[in-house]
Amino acid sequence: MPKGNIIPEAKAALDRFKYEIAEETGFPINSNDYGKMTSYQYGYMVKRMIEEQEKQIMDQSL
Repeated sequence: MPKGNIIPEAKAALDRFKYEIAEETGFPINSNDYGKMTSYQYGYMVKRMIEEQEKQIMDQSL
């Protein structure tokens, strides 16, 4: 997906969310530099992001 298609506000929120999850899991990301992460770490981080969003959706539907 080209970066030009992302809404600027959504991109900023997504970046904040990535840093929050990375900090929570202890994975090393600085300034969107994912080069030091293993594929396992990145995959785990994505999994946690999805779990958080699913939880929020479930909480809203109650």
